[in-house]
Order: sequence, then structure tokens, then C-alpha cells
Amino acid sequence: MSTVIGSGRPARFTFGPNERATLTDPLIANNPITVQMLGVCSALAITTRVDNAVVMSVGVILVAMIASLAVSLIRERIPTAIRIIVQLAIIASLVTVFDQVLEATFYEISLELSVFVGLIITNCMVLGRAEGYAMRHPPFPAVLDALGNALGYALILIVVAATRELLGVGKLLGFQVLPLTRDGGWYEPNGLMVLPPSALFVIGLLIWAMRTWWPSLVEKD
Repeated sequence: MSTVIGSGRPARFTFGPNERATLTDPLIANNPITVQMLGVCSALAITTRVDNAVVMSVGVILVAMIASLAVSLIRERIPTAIRIIVQLAIIASLVTVFDQVLEATFYEISLELSVFVGLIITNCMVLGRAEGYAMRHPPFPAVLDALGNALGYALILIVVAATRELLGVGKLLGFQVLPLTRDGGWYEPNGLMVLPPSALFVIGLLIWAMRTWWPSLVEKD
């Protein structure tokens, strides 16, 4: 139980239908990549391997949740004229910390992702949730919204990365899954899948599949 600032009344962190929808809708029905078309650039750049996608996903989840929590907590004290600057400062600080921790713990992966981790600062999904939701809602719903959208983002990243790594080199997380012809197996790696354009193709197919399966996602004229 907690107290709502300025109201003097105790507030409970309930998890009802609204909160459940806030958390789960971004996974499929309102996915940030396939429906909102946010954060597509990173999905194109770092999805050649599943481990890279997982690390980037963890970074986005942590940064999005903490940033939304911080913005929500101070939302009534942020001058309107500089709210974007404040949000970017919070996000940039969190990304810097994550980048340093990543470099200290997974150095080889950090070398591959160093440039792209920095792009989390300008990730439309992270900044969009801080500006569009956390600035207008209390901390608990803001954190749920950030978590849901970050998980939806991570889901697409990992699906795209798994598809590209499996078809491109026959591996998943570094383990050989499809026996290659050069080793006496039956699978010939598809070199196109390790190139950046393949991510666009895979995401396009995901968008087509989702909108075919759920016609309600198709925009009305």
C-alpha cells in the first residue's frame, strides 16, 4: 500500500483489467514495432544473432521501465518547455550506466553493440512511452506500460534474430541446429539472411502475417 501525493488517501497497487491490458496489449495487438512502427532501426541493425538481440532487449526493458518510473514521479515538477530535455537526460543517463555495465560484464558483445546501445537514447519507443504515457499517469501504470511495450519490442527482436541466425548460419545462440552441407549435412546457409536488408524482409513478413491473422490491426481508410 502507498499514499498518493497530495491526496492524503492510501492507494493500492491493484492489477485489474486496465492494468492487464496496459501490460499485454503491446505484445501483439499494439506491438511497438509491427503495429506502431517504432524502434525499427535497431531491429534492422542488431538482429543477426539471438544473443545480441537478447542483450539489447534487456537494455531497452530496463531503461524504459526506470525512465518511465522516474518521469512519472517528477512529472508534476517538470516545466512543460523543457520536458523533452529532461526525459532525454534521464534516458541518456540510464543508457550510459547500462553501456558501462555491459562493457564490464560482456565485453565482446559490448564491442558489437556499443554504437547501437547508444541509440536507445533516441529510440522512439522509449521516449514515446515517457512522453506519451508516463507524463500523464502515476508510477505503477507507467512502469506497466513501459514493461509491456519493451517486452513487445523484445519479442520481435528475438523472433527476427532467431530467424536470421538460423537461416543464415544454421545456428541458435551459437549452437549448430541445422547441419551444414560443408560439414556433410543437408542445409546450405542463406547468405542473404546475415545482411541488413533481410531484417526488413522478416519484419515485413511478420507485419503481413499479423495483419492477416488479426484484420483489426489493418488501418481503416
